[in-house]
Amino acid sequence: MIVSVTQAEEARRNIASVAVRTPLVRCNTDTPADLYLKLENLQPIGSFKIRGAANVMALTPREQLDRGVLTASAGNMAQGVAFCARRLSIKATIVAPDTAPATKTLAVERMGGRVIKVPFAEWWRTFETRSYPGVDATFIHAFDDPHVMAGNSTIALELLEDLPDLDAVVIPWGGGGLSCGIAAVLRSLAPRVRIYAAEIETAAPLSASLAAGEPRSVDYKPSFVDGIGSKTVFPNMFEHARGLLTGSLVVTLDEAAQAMKLVAERNRIIVEGAAACAVAAARSGRAGPGKIVAIVSGGNIDLDKFTHLVA
Repeated sequence: MIVSVTQAEEARRNIASVAVRTPLVRCNTDTPADLYLKLENLQPIGSFKIRGAANVMALTPREQLDRGVLTASAGNMAQGVAFCARRLSIKATIVAPDTAPATKTLAVERMGGRVIKVPFAEWWRTFETRSYPGVDATFIHAFDDPHVMAGNSTIALELLEDLPDLDAVVIPWGGGGLSCGIAAVLRSLAPRVRIYAAEIETAAPLSASLAAGEPRSVDYKPSFVDGIGSKTVFPNMFEHARGLLTGSLVVTLDEAAQAMKLVAERNRIIVEGAAACAVAAARSGRAGPGKIVAIVSGGNIDLDKFTHLVA
């Protein structure tokens, strides 16, 4: 198992002074199932990414951190790394795709991080090489790191404490670190729970890969759903997902926008596109009956874009 319960509990202790225990609330809407929202958008950086960033940096030797840290991120892991780096008084460099929303990159800069914007292919290559030319720093992977996934897995501990009889969880799929981290602990403590990834139709490589039985590449089209979606799936993340997840639920851009609007109207909560995909998939009925939790992974969206989408 990529993350044990013991590692999840250790991670919870490691991140206690940085991340908050987020609330689990009922979604105020009529759905085929009993829908709940895990509000990771209420983290200090507006995203669950603070959990993984805080845990991996807590477990990294100080002499490595003193070189500075480097990550590749479209925005939320960037903020998590920059937030933790500022607390530790070290430098943070972020390689971001040139499609990254200004809301997220400006937040990184406010925290003291340096942002390098590059074309999508060069950004994705940074994930693969775990380095960037000219930057001598300790690389922190946004998803393909057991310590990052252990930080993410603390969400599973909270879910089972707050809703021990949950039936299914729907989790946004970006690189897979959130889905696989949560799933690893749920498979150990509550194997009956159905666990689904949520993807957007314009970038759904996991669904295509699961159908093919091997990693596949898909066409990628940038959209307001910028926190998840890519052209392909890392081979080892695919193997984790194939063994841990029940499946992947793909939603349309319109379904995601409608979920964003519904949560704002009914629960007075602002969610970003990635989180809206989980809500849309959970309320579609495709996750099955019973008590369903949608992981609201973040709320970092430009307000002008948000108001346009929900208008």
